[in-house]
Amino acid sequence: MTNFMKKNFVTGLFILIAGFTNLQAQILEPVKWSFSQEKISENTYDVKFTAQIDAGWSIYGMNVAPGGPIPTTFEFNEPSGFRFVGDMQAPPVVVKFDPNFDMELSMHSERQVTFKRTVEVLSESPVRVTGELMFMSCDATSCLPPDYIEFAFNLPGREQRAEQTVAVTSELQEITDGVSDDDITDETAQEDESDTRIYVPETEDETGRSFWGMFITGILGGLLALLTPCVFPMIPLTVSFFLRNSDNRARAVRDALFYGFTIVFSYVVLGLAISMIFGADTLNALATSPGFNLFFFALLVFFAASFFGAFELTMPASWSTALDSKADKTGGLIGVVLMGFTFVLVSFSCTGPIVGTLLVDAATGGNVFGPAIGMLGFSLSLAIPFSLFAVFPTALKSLPKSGGWMNAVKVVLGFVVLGFSLKFLTTADSVAQWGILDREVFIVLWIAISLLLGLYLIGKIKFAHDSDLKYMSVPRLVLAIIAFAFVFYLLPGLWGAPLRAVSSFLPSPVTQDFDLSRGVASATPAASSDIYVGESVKSGPHGLLAFTDYEEGLAAARKAGKPVFLDFTGLGCANCRKMEANVWSDTQVQQRLANDFVKISLFVDDRTALPEDQQFVSSALGRERTIRTVGQKWSVFQAERYNMNTQPYYVILNHDEEMLAPPRGYDLNIEKYIEFLEEGKRNF
Repeated sequence: MTNFMKKNFVTGLFILIAGFTNLQAQILEPVKWSFSQEKISENTYDVKFTAQIDAGWSIYGMNVAPGGPIPTTFEFNEPSGFRFVGDMQAPPVVVKFDPNFDMELSMHSERQVTFKRTVEVLSESPVRVTGELMFMSCDATSCLPPDYIEFAFNLPGREQRAEQTVAVTSELQEITDGVSDDDITDETAQEDESDTRIYVPETEDETGRSFWGMFITGILGGLLALLTPCVFPMIPLTVSFFLRNSDNRARAVRDALFYGFTIVFSYVVLGLAISMIFGADTLNALATSPGFNLFFFALLVFFAASFFGAFELTMPASWSTALDSKADKTGGLIGVVLMGFTFVLVSFSCTGPIVGTLLVDAATGGNVFGPAIGMLGFSLSLAIPFSLFAVFPTALKSLPKSGGWMNAVKVVLGFVVLGFSLKFLTTADSVAQWGILDREVFIVLWIAISLLLGLYLIGKIKFAHDSDLKYMSVPRLVLAIIAFAFVFYLLPGLWGAPLRAVSSFLPSPVTQDFDLSRGVASATPAASSDIYVGESVKSGPHGLLAFTDYEEGLAAARKAGKPVFLDFTGLGCANCRKMEANVWSDTQVQQRLANDFVKISLFVDDRTALPEDQQFVSSALGRERTIRTVGQKWSVFQAERYNMNTQPYYVILNHDEEMLAPPRGYDLNIEKYIEFLEEGKRNF
């Protein structure tokens, strides 16, 4: 047999193997949706969205932090002849650690979950409620690309009297037939519960932080506020006001309780006002709005400058003077209440930045009750000590004396607020995809802030209102050690270390420009860069260029005389990032990808809208749906062409679009990946 015949025989054999492998691939559909409606009162209906979820799979909650998976969302078209009553109602979620995204996430893992929204019909003629739902499903090791399903509900007009029914679609009926409640319970119970934290309602914020978390954060903020120069000196002044009742213990207790209640009432009302002004929908939108996050970043920087002593935030002096005078004249319980309001106003210059930071954090958590709960914890921390000292004035002797240490507390808080503000800047940057705050830039800024904090604590840096540091106290020494230790902890992050303790604050590892633990990546030679010309060319991980349009990349491969390396990936695909960080970072892999192939990366979750003349209807996943985005187009392309809908998915093709080696998915074995690349190159 000649070499030519041998070569073609081997090539044909591998194509047959690849084709057979492709036939064995499956289109996974672990989540099936059905739609129904229920009349709940005159002209009012609940439209319901029921997800039937395979065991071991999950969909995500409606509030998910940037950098995580796609949340479950429902987009309704403009109402005509009806109105929505309230917001979308979601079932309880489970907060669990998700290894796919290396973070805690709220998810739905039950076999069946139902979302619903109440609709009131206003028109006398029948109305139609339409829209689209988007969701993402994952198991313990992989995720499917975001899926989109159009829905429609036909509701009778106001004059019609339809009996109350629950219309369950035939699809849902087929799914549930033969499945008992015991079966569902047993299969659900088999799931790994070891990392489950708590069942919470859907109003839980995207990081899985509970109401208790917000409450405790508020308490800590209040304790810090107690140590500031605007609050701490007011303790003895307040106690002196209550000493008039020293001969009547019952009255002293009563006045102290009312004083504390006034402080709590003031701050909780502030939190409730924030919730009422913005509402649940707006608070949810704040979590991912670039504009709001930029505003909050600037606001926190403003607060930090105030703590550093650049200026003081004060309420108009006339307000506090008038209240104080009124309290002295009025006396009784009204005077005590007015004294409480006076305290809130006078202490604002120190408590304002802390309160603002807590409110910003709670509001952007997407939880409508978050601001009020945070303020409850904050106000209790302030009110309880004042009330206790008012009842037991002799305990004042145990308090430390006022002094320069209180201004140091303000400055330390300024550094903390400044570092915290970067969280909002990176959220805005990641959502808007500006690319201005890469992971290592963020880490460098935190290193600088922590280093300056440590130097301040040991007396090497001094601000305008600081007193001379005659000696190093134990608390300052402990805080300085913590600040410098944090600097050393952050340093490895510049070379790609995961920094798990603070990973929820950091930008996505995808934004890391280099990883010296694996070798710097720019393996693309100058000669190869001539191949990558066109509007769809993007620079990817490790500096590897790639086309993001299939036809454009295929044409370039034919022109260059090289095989195609087809990479089905996603902007939110965690396993894709792991492959790029652990496999593509290998020098041998980079050299082969850069020199031996023309790389095409197709993002299945790209939400860029397709021009209307390029939109089409597809039935690739067993149902007809309109393809409106770039990501939907490539997801359907992968499903139709390769009968596969999971990512990452790697295919090597010749110029006739035939596979040159069995395709590969998620596998961190570098040697096998190199064999895969060599096999494709050899068969080309």
